[in-house]
Amino acid sequence: MIENTERFSRAMALFDAANAEDPNLDEGQPKELLYAQRMSDMIARFAPDASEASQLAVRAQHIQRWKVPRNTYPMTTEGYHAWRTGLYTFQADSAGELMRQAGYDDAMIERVKKAVGKRGIKSNPDTQMLEDIAGLVFIEHYMLAFALSKPEYDEEKWLEIIRKTWKKMSKAAQAFALSGKIKLPEPLVPLITKAVSQ
Repeated sequence: MIENTERFSRAMALFDAANAEDPNLDEGQPKELLYAQRMSDMIARFAPDASEASQLAVRAQHIQRWKVPRNTYPMTTEGYHAWRTGLYTFQADSAGELMRQAGYDDAMIERVKKAVGKRGIKSNPDTQMLEDIAGLVFIEHYMLAFALSKPEYDEEKWLEIIRKTWKKMSKAAQAFALSGKIKLPEPLVPLITKAVSQ
């Protein structure tokens, strides 16, 4: 339930305006704006009664992601983890600032920042909801393109990637993914089936 629809709409519009600045395009649209819209579409399908905090968090998850490029950190495993941590903090802070402009109080801002910052996966419902939606959106919209961009990955590597995504999702999201309610990437269905059945 949305407590104040006008304030909620203001925040969503501010998120979208920030993501509309993305210079990278996907299907002719700013990449992160399209991603955010896909996230909101998925939460409406998977959890139409999701909390206001969850709805805000999924829309803001990748906010202005392009401003923290991977190559600003060392190209090592440690550098990758440091980049992810820095990115989560940047995105959480960006979302919080825009929510403040929209008129949200500190309590709701902190709740959304916790989810966007990926704090409390499996223990915080808003963070887990964001993780579920991110996994479902990845499977439906991005997994196939990612696979095509990584021809060097063998089957074992792909099983590992799918299992990692699957493990982060709740049982409800896993069931939703296999229910026919999302479009699975057809060429990868045998791999997905193999990964989640072992």
